Amino acid sequence: MKILAHSYVCPKGIHLNGNRVFNTVEAENPLKSAYQQLGVEYPKFYKMDVLSKMAFIGTELLLPFFPKEVDLENDLQLIFANNSASQYTDNLFLDSYEQLNNPSPSLFVYTLPNIVTGELCIRHKWYGENCFFVEEAFNPAHFSEWAQIGLNKGNNVCLCAWVEAKTNGEQECFLFLLTDSEHADNSIELELSTLIKQYRNE
Repeated sequence: MKILAHSYVCPKGIHLNGNRVFNTVEAENPLKSAYQQLGVEYPKFYKMDVLSKMAFIGTELLLPFFPKEVDLENDLQLIFANNSASQYTDNLFLDSYEQLNNPSPSLFVYTLPNIVTGELCIRHKWYGENCFFVEEAFNPAHFSEWAQIGLNKGNNVCLCAWVEAKTNGEQECFLFLLTDSEHADNSIELELSTLIKQYRNE
């Protein structure tokens, strides 16, 4: 297994393969600024929740690295995870219900974390398997194990992501493309752990 490419989205900036491509530190709305800098036209972006917006931006950056010979409509698997599920949007929805006495249907749609994978599948017409896990922390072993299961079943590429948005302001989306390799690489988990630490400046 090997990593084809990776991206990282957070309020401080947008990165691709370890290099900052968009600086959003001074932007009033970092995700909106990054979307505009991408130069894509997808008006539904503005209605998405934070998780979906981050994953949308990170995925757009990775598109040139998807293997051209792969049938992405059917042979791509999505494996996503975070710690807080849809907590950020859940609280916004509760506020709309309890404080404004006007429960928001547009927020209610995003009170499930797996909506983020649904948004990406709709955007790119991907019909393969997708899953969203809730875990204590980023776990490279979990991603590599599930990716290997998918690859063994016939999927050619796995788009994986740790995408987090907490009520304390913590936001990040670490996306990476995994594919099979003729040469076994047992260091994939260490590589993933190292990459996210570098992005976080840990």
